[in-house]
Amino acid sequence: MFAMFAGPWELVIVALIALLLFGNRLPSVMRSMGRGITEFKKGIREGEESVDEDSQQRIDV
Repeated sequence: MFAMFAGPWELVIVALIALLLFGNRLPSVMRSMGRGITEFKKGIREGEESVDEDSQQRIDV
């Protein structure tokens, strides 16, 4: 979709239109997105820790 835009002015215009359409809900959407990213990173970190624990247990056996 963005491939048809040639320069930064077109992106500014699209951003302004998005701000007009979603202006009231934008803070709550960004807050939810931030929480989602935080949970995603937390899940990845926990997954890496469990993989490290599993590999450590295999070495000990």
